[in-house]
Amino acid sequence: MKRPVVDMAACTLCMGCVAVCPEVFSLNDAGYIAVADLTVYPQACVDEGAKYCPEDAISWEEE
Repeated sequence: MKRPVVDMAACTLCMGCVAVCPEVFSLNDAGYIAVADLTVYPQACVDEGAKYCPEDAISWEEE
């Protein structure tokens, strides 16, 4: 299964991914972008979030 991951070293917390794909990305209590724990991720939504990331910090990873 593919899962989206956020490279926190590159992430600038612009919140673009949260704005376009809130069902997958959110801001956690620690102030970092979190990826929801889903069984299936909506590829179009995640890809749209990645497209809006100015730092290219979002990618897909095989589990």
